[in-house]
Amino acid sequence: MTSADGSDARDARDRDLTGRARSARPRDGLGRPLPYGAEGVPRQPEGVLRAPRETVAEAQELLATGRPFHAHEVFEDAWKAGPEDERALWRGLAQLAVGLTHAARGNAVGGVRLLRRGAGAVEEWAVERGEDRPHGLDLPGLTRWARELAARVEQGSAPVDPRAEAPRLGP
Repeated sequence: MTSADGSDARDARDRDLTGRARSARPRDGLGRPLPYGAEGVPRQPEGVLRAPRETVAEAQELLATGRPFHAHEVFEDAWKAGPEDERALWRGLAQLAVGLTHAARGNAVGGVRLLRRGAGAVEEWAVERGEDRPHGLDLPGLTRWARELAARVEQGSAPVDPRAEAPRLGP
């Protein structure tokens, strides 16, 4: 793809050590890009293999500190690297975290959509598996939390405080 100045726009993108396009811009606590040179929050490393309970503990810490975007990345690692029969669970949890992210950013439509989609995915996984508390997760509680938050955001309470609205993942 050629840009207006005749250069290849793909070559101008930030890349990681493997050559994958990856923005090097700093990010705020909700994952929004900041200008180059600004001070952002530390980013979550991607592609980290964690035991399921480590995933839950790390995501809970990030949620409790108002960093749902980063919790989403932790869940995304589990979704992409975990056992096939648990991927829908981790994907649903990632959707819940990014739904909270959107609601905290003031994107009510995106927040509501992802909170409901994540709640449905988590609930469906629990019903199919007959398991409400895998890896110490409280799936009925998370489903209830997501639907209640989605209803409040839909009624106009966005943006929300991500710390105050952070779910408790386990009992």
